[in-house]
Amino acid sequence: MMQQGLRIGSVFGIPLYVRASWFPIVAILAILKGGAWGEAYGWSLPIAAAAGVIGAISLFGSVLLHEIGHSLVAKAQGIPVRSISLFLFGGVAEIDRESRSPSQAFQVAIAGPAVSLFLAVSFTALSRELSTTTPLAIIVRDLAQLNLVLCLFNLIPGLPLDGGQVLKAAIWQITGDRLQGMRYAVASGQMIGSLAIGVGVFGALTVPGLGVGLWLALVGWFIIRNAAAYGRVTSMQAMLIDLQASQVMTQRFRVVDAGLTIREFTDRYILCELADTPLFGKHVPYFAAAHGRYRGQLPLNAWQAIDRKQWETTTIDAIVSPLLETPHVREATPLVEVVRTLEREQLKFIVVLSPADTVAGTIDRADITQALGERLDWSIPEDEIQRIRREARYPAYLRIDMIAAATETDPPEPNDIADLFAALFKRPPS
Repeated sequence: MMQQGLRIGSVFGIPLYVRASWFPIVAILAILKGGAWGEAYGWSLPIAAAAGVIGAISLFGSVLLHEIGHSLVAKAQGIPVRSISLFLFGGVAEIDRESRSPSQAFQVAIAGPAVSLFLAVSFTALSRELSTTTPLAIIVRDLAQLNLVLCLFNLIPGLPLDGGQVLKAAIWQITGDRLQGMRYAVASGQMIGSLAIGVGVFGALTVPGLGVGLWLALVGWFIIRNAAAYGRVTSMQAMLIDLQASQVMTQRFRVVDAGLTIREFTDRYILCELADTPLFGKHVPYFAAAHGRYRGQLPLNAWQAIDRKQWETTTIDAIVSPLLETPHVREATPLVEVVRTLEREQLKFIVVLSPADTVAGTIDRADITQALGERLDWSIPEDEIQRIRREARYPAYLRIDMIAAATETDPPEPNDIADLFAALFKRPPS
């Protein structure tokens, strides 16, 4: 989850935040606008200052309405919206998961620019009804122009801009592959960001005193940085879908004789052999077997519920849970479903069963983190892996649970806008 900042209220049940970077940019915009207007129209300092502040805040009000447009369409599709945040580069709505179809993704993406275009048209119409030299008219005309720029800028076809989401939806519709659409939009965003940096730096070096070039370069850096973040998430989503439980599971479990008494089991395993070994640790899964067949899983600390007077005579076969009655996945289960099951059931680990209903392995959050890290060439320290295993919690910088929750694996549902895409793009036969 992103750093949200100071909460200033909520709208339609969506929390609103402003981050620290928002305050200085509002102050800068207010000074620049007020100074330029005061000089151009001969306003007094108090009027110019007030107009500058109103103009800057109204601009971010327009940005807020832009993000509310995205959020309301997402909520109409049943997608939770965590928050809306205003910051240096505008605003962002934190949406809980992807839309279920390319047409729905298109609706969410286009809603923001549509709101900005509506505001541009409305402010333009209003400005024509006002005297052309009054501060109100100047502010309204400025908002009309800025909302038009906001609409057109956000339609640039590259992530993280709305146009990148539109491009993703289009490629998704053409290919039937959401991740393919994301890859194209990420690549486009990186190319556009690089171009913006190049043009901005060139402008800053060749046009003396022009701060627009540096601002453009900063925007380009922001686009590249966030496009790269989308790319990392896309790579993780692809692996969560493509990898199967059999490729991630480990042999971190013990098979013990179902005929052991509870006393024999605790003395031989709990108190001695596995108490402090780094490979297994104190919470290793135990499974009971007899005559070459699994009898079930020994629930953690289940023996402690038995009266100690009965430990000498009660066998662990009497307290095991049948494998098919315990939470489990199959070897061919996609890793994304493994992650979701661990979170849904609040498990420390999950059992992987073979087609013959025997224990093939186990998977915990550390196994998942390590498997993804190896395939994405990320260096994750061993002590971090052990901490994840011990606490059964992903690190804050790698919320695999949230990425899995946001990964759409169901087939898309058709709706009206799908027909629009079908008319614009020919989808290849499957």
